Amino acid sequence: MTEEPAIQRVEVSFAGAPPVRQVARASGVSDVQVDGTVLRCCACGSFQPFLEALRDHEVITPAVAFL
Repeated sequence: MTEEPAIQRVEVSFAGAPPVRQVARASGVSDVQVDGTVLRCCACGSFQPFLEALRDHEVITPAVAFL
């Protein structure tokens, strides 16, 4: 029996504008929403593509919840 990849709900506050396009294009990322400097999305499977999308952007507060 194969395990389903974990789905993580992510909320990140940035010092400036969130990298919306980079995050939306990252593998395994869906449901991207932005409210000012806060970006929310779901990440499924490897978290690495999401982290790579944040490169060169100052993260103020990260939060992750497993669904």
